[in-house]
Amino acid sequence: MITYDKLWQTMKEKNISQYKLIHTYRVSNGLLARLRKRLPTSTYTLERFCRILDCRVEDIIEYIPDPEENDGENPADESKEQSPASK
Repeated sequence: MITYDKLWQTMKEKNISQYKLIHTYRVSNGLLARLRKRLPTSTYTLERFCRILDCRVEDIIEYIPDPEENDGENPADESKEQSPASK
């Protein structure tokens, strides 16, 4: 899962409020709501926040693996597979 918790921390460190994003930088309230709900966003948006906050993308987003979701991949299953030489 991608989280934007670092965005809110970076904004606080840089003294840029959501109000300032909306009224000075023309960031929509809807976009901020999407980020609060951890919904997907574009790389354009991430780049824009990096420019506004003068920071790196790592200061805005973070990937946290979700143990319940693995997109059909299970590392435990890979260890059970035998190599062609051992068959």
